[in-house]
Amino acid sequence: MTVPKEADFDLAPNLLDGATGLTMTTRDCDLAYWLTAVAQGTLKGRAATGHAVATPAHMREPGPLREALILELGWRSVAEDRAARALSYFVAEAPGTPEMEFFATQVLDEARHAMVFRNHLVELGVPADRLHETIAELSADYVAEVLAPIEEFVVRTVRDEGDFIGAVAAFTIVVEGVLAPAAELSERKWDRLDPAAGEIGRGAGIDEIRHLNVGSSIVREHLLRDPGYRSRVMEIVTTGRRLWDEVPVLKYVLRREDLFQEGMRDHADLLDGYEVFPGRKLLETTATERYDIAERWTDEMAEARLRYMDLPEAAAILSKPAT
Repeated sequence: MTVPKEADFDLAPNLLDGATGLTMTTRDCDLAYWLTAVAQGTLKGRAATGHAVATPAHMREPGPLREALILELGWRSVAEDRAARALSYFVAEAPGTPEMEFFATQVLDEARHAMVFRNHLVELGVPADRLHETIAELSADYVAEVLAPIEEFVVRTVRDEGDFIGAVAAFTIVVEGVLAPAAELSERKWDRLDPAAGEIGRGAGIDEIRHLNVGSSIVREHLLRDPGYRSRVMEIVTTGRRLWDEVPVLKYVLRREDLFQEGMRDHADLLDGYEVFPGRKLLETTATERYDIAERWTDEMAEARLRYMDLPEAAAILSKPAT
């Protein structure tokens, strides 16, 4: 079997390039595609753990670096778990078989992400018999203040309002479109410090390329059929931007990035000369700068995806000023 380039673990583009440079639809990414290209391609040798390399011994040693990764993966595992649950409504409300099949595969993708993020905590030394309890404790405030309001927004749109396309727009543009660049940064941050975490992020990023592209195509094709729906999409984008302004994301990002800042300097030898993007060494970045990098990537990706959906005016609504 030949694995398509966009699903090949080694050959697929990074998340930012793939999300802005590819076009994928439900016709391209049906259930058969997932069972072959993803299950037998992307996940080959990595299905259970998300990685095929060893976790470095220093990542099991107490300290700010380990604590930063435990927070990051703990929060991401909960976010992916809640995404899988919310997306189950997309499967139930899908207007046709192509949409149903695609979102069934996305539910599985998100559940798998939650699993590998969660299980890597055990590889970092979190006791397996206290794993779920530990994650619940460290993520309680994050769930209440950030994840719950976002989940409620998406679920209300699809379950209570019966607006499938609106929910796809909310999830693709507002939720994944905002979170994906931070995931790309995470992969780059951990590449040298914890290659296992880097591979886990790489696999999740390949999936997100598919999610963003197909979700965007669903919205685009609906707008071509029903141009009058543009006002509804703009309403969703506006509501989503207002929601992101209200939830205290920065507080949690900086808490994690401050720990990472301290921890990476303790292991500066591993990052000698390593650039988080061309021309910028990771060791020279600050916590706030890394947040701003992710925000800049968010704006660039949103502009490209919204242009593809013929919604360029929505990019200005989503764009965030640097901190």
